[in-house]
Amino acid sequence: MDTVQRRQPGEPGNVTAFARFVVCGGGVGVASSFAVAALASWIPWGLANALITVVSTLLATELHARFTFGAGVRATGRQHAQSAGSAAAAYAVTCVAMFVLQQLVVEPGALLEQVVYLSASALAGVARFAVLRLVVFARYRSQVAGTDRTARLVHATVARDAAPADPVTLYRAA
Repeated sequence: MDTVQRRQPGEPGNVTAFARFVVCGGGVGVASSFAVAALASWIPWGLANALITVVSTLLATELHARFTFGAGVRATGRQHAQSAGSAAAAYAVTCVAMFVLQQLVVEPGALLEQVVYLSASALAGVARFAVLRLVVFARYRSQVAGTDRTARLVHATVARDAAPADPVTLYRAA
């Protein structure tokens, strides 16, 4: 059993995938912040934030499936659920970081709060990238690899079986 997954044609390398992850996720995040502010003018902020979080997570997962990780196809329900779980874990990391800051520093300034929050967000983002790359969208890569391996095996078998069986070759093989 292969434990090392090879990169498939069309699948981006780690650096390219990470850059796409930052652009797609960051772009959705920035758009979401504007959407929350706009929607909060009509409904309570908490509800607006919850709705936009759900929509932005669905959108980001689709972008990651189609573009970031090179699948080129829609995300499955399982991938959406796993992605939402990783987003919830990232949210928990930032909440814990801010809670710890509040426990350690009586009145942290805005700059310190931003440094802690952005550091926790960056750490959670890198971890989320790893989870999405190695777990959530890895199944697609292994299915493509398995299909590719099977196709090569079938091609080799057909090519071998199609070879003429002359008596000299048969004699040498025996």
